[in-house]
Amino acid sequence: MRARARRHRPPHPNPRNLKATPVSFKELLESWRETAAAPRTASTFAVHLPLDEAAQLAALAEMFPGRAPEQLITELLGAALRELAAAMPYVAGKRVISSDEQGDPLYEDVGPTPRFMALTRAHRRGLEVRSPGARRAPRAGAAKAKRAAKKPARRRRGG
Repeated sequence: MRARARRHRPPHPNPRNLKATPVSFKELLESWRETAAAPRTASTFAVHLPLDEAAQLAALAEMFPGRAPEQLITELLGAALRELAAAMPYVAGKRVISSDEQGDPLYEDVGPTPRFMALTRAHRRGLEVRSPGARRAPRAGAAKAKRAAKKPARRRRGG
């Protein structure tokens, strides 16, 4: 029997970025087991996958029959884009924009993140205009905020 060669996967360059990512691939797998997909835009993108990735996609579709391959691609791409944004480096500029708890200056980020976020917001507004049926996906803390809004406000005792 011939032993199969295993690909060496280098560790993620900054493990803290994985923890800071709003949705990890592990959480994505869990959500596939438990939830329905979020609303989509009217825009479509056609891609030709390499054979290995196409085989992996087919395997996931078989493992999670409630998800269409297009849903899997969409959710995997979303998780990858969030990880990419989290991995973008902070580059300290010259302008002080705030200070931390100890009074140390915090400098504006002149790296790629602010531009990426601004372009993302601009494109999102354009997509929302072109896709009137698309709803905004709920934010991670939206359910908690909604529950808090339903609770009666507590009054502080004076004095």
